[in-house]
Amino acid sequence: MSLNISKKSLVEYFNSTKTKRPYILITIVITSCLLLSCSGSQTAENDAPPPPKRPIPETLSQAAELFKQRDNVDNLKKARQLVAEVRQPDHRNYEVEWGFAKYSVFLGEKTEDEDKKEKIFEEGRDAGKIASRIAGDQPEGYFWYGANLAELAKMSPVTVGYTSVDNIRDAMNKVIEIQPAYQGASAYDILGEIELNTRMFGGKASKAVEYLEKGIELEKNNSNLRLHLAEAYLDDDKLDLAKQQLQYIIKMQPDPEFVLEHQQNVAEAKKLLTTRF
Repeated sequence: MSLNISKKSLVEYFNSTKTKRPYILITIVITSCLLLSCSGSQTAENDAPPPPKRPIPETLSQAAELFKQRDNVDNLKKARQLVAEVRQPDHRNYEVEWGFAKYSVFLGEKTEDEDKKEKIFEEGRDAGKIASRIAGDQPEGYFWYGANLAELAKMSPVTVGYTSVDNIRDAMNKVIEIQPAYQGASAYDILGEIELNTRMFGGKASKAVEYLEKGIELEKNNSNLRLHLAEAYLDDDKLDLAKQQLQYIIKMQPDPEFVLEHQQNVAEAKKLLTTRF
């Protein structure tokens, strides 16, 4: 089979192709851009973090109500679990992280199993650290990070305690710098406890007294501060001052938000009065 194409026909064809080529290229470029744009939008939508299981404000409010009823440890567990369910690794929330860290401290203190206790404090420590990075000008993240770390140090004073002292101090000093009266001036309480619990590494009862007295200047009705101050006075051979603090605890009006902890401190104060005097 032969092709009967004239020279004129070929010239006309190539001229027509040359004319259309720029428009074809432009069409290809525009189409590619549109496809890439659509793909990018779809990728962004796919990469967006999924919404939490329930609204965060309502969840935090519900957890706070359960925390008020923490005399039943199951309520404390539920409060912490509720907050855990709205934590999002790819979309951190300041209130959620420090709230989880706070409930971890209280739950860990009431947990008897040592392995579970350690895990709770470690998770709380990490959440507090995240919160401190989100809002470095607020006290909550620093405080609850340091509080969890201090509890871990109590569990393992020779290992964790020795290596974490500076980190705990830094966190509490940051709280004092931002808001010294936060949580009933408890940053001073933790600094005082560090001195009492690290005497084998250079901690001093006299330094603990200094921290705890400063805390009481800011918050007179924090029975944690007063109990630890009494213990520091005892270690520093100031028996009369220790007795005054213990007697004050028994008579004082507690913070309404921390009646449960105050009752525990009253029991410990009575015990010290009986055994040391």
